[in-house]
Amino acid sequence: MNAQKRIVAFSKLGKFLACFKNKDYFPDSIPDFLIKHYHSINKLIEDTKLENAWFTEENVRHAIVSISGMLERDNIERWLIPYMDRLSAEKQPKKTGVVMAGNIPLVGFHDFFCVLMSGNRFYGKVSSDDPGLLKKISEVLITIEPDFKEYIELTGEKLSGFDAIIATGSDNTSRYFKFYFEQYPHIIRKNRNGLAILNGMESRDELIALGEDIFRYFGRGCRNVSKIFVPENYNFNELVKAFESYSQVQDHRKYINNYDYNKSILILNKTPFIDNGFVIIKEDETLVSPISVLNVGYYKKAEEVSDFIDSYKDKIQCIVTNSPDFENTIPIGKSQFPELWDYADGIDTMEFLLNVEY
Repeated sequence: MNAQKRIVAFSKLGKFLACFKNKDYFPDSIPDFLIKHYHSINKLIEDTKLENAWFTEENVRHAIVSISGMLERDNIERWLIPYMDRLSAEKQPKKTGVVMAGNIPLVGFHDFFCVLMSGNRFYGKVSSDDPGLLKKISEVLITIEPDFKEYIELTGEKLSGFDAIIATGSDNTSRYFKFYFEQYPHIIRKNRNGLAILNGMESRDELIALGEDIFRYFGRGCRNVSKIFVPENYNFNELVKAFESYSQVQDHRKYINNYDYNKSILILNKTPFIDNGFVIIKEDETLVSPISVLNVGYYKKAEEVSDFIDSYKDKIQCIVTNSPDFENTIPIGKSQFPELWDYADGIDTMEFLLNVEY
């Protein structure tokens, strides 16, 4: 199967996935041979929250539609420009193991896409927290392009017999992964978080958009903002008001349990904080914050934030700001819509897959 055939298949998959923005949308453009998949995926989206309460219907649909945006044909072709010569070369497909996390819906899709687009075989260990979504999307891809059937294997068991490995987990599990997989060509990913930088001139719409970066997936993703930098003497009133647009998170039992727990700890420790009933905003020098907590740092000069970024460069997944004073950033509100070239941990997955020596 050549590269163009794979591009066409994934772009068709993208068009299909764009149909899941809401359950009441049924476009006439869905081919008849995909109708059964359309109905079964809608059913799976509704049922997933029964298996994993963090995977609400809204968040699962957001993840699917975000992937559909990645898979626009022009987008795929633009992304593949640096790799195209090597994609066109004849080679023997290798079995690439992928250990997927389950913190947010379909978090392993980008690896799935990269392995298959590189011409290799995908051998994935799905997370028990997200066992069904990628399996169902794989079935759709195989229906679109049957040649993929020989390239996809999914399991819930321990991986073995692979040629290379990509594994994503916590800082603790990454140590295990590194030991267990050290003899194979590998990418081992650790915990990362998003950082936002405000200059105090943001509009209300921008502050509301920042809430998307913070609250989407209940803050459990590596691209979620866990800390914001604000100017000294920053007035939080407008930010707190803007966050009211996300008050529905307080209706989620698991999220609000985290909020209640973290608030009680801060009260016991007499730690100052701002509280609006569902998110706690507190000064903290660290990057990572618990669910329902937003860490805050203050700065006088941009250089102070740059120093922090340098110190935490191995822990920051993305930097969100509308300020022109910082490089390699993304606009406020866009952290949960990564591009194909926004590689996790800053490691070029396609380069690894195309250049690794087996």
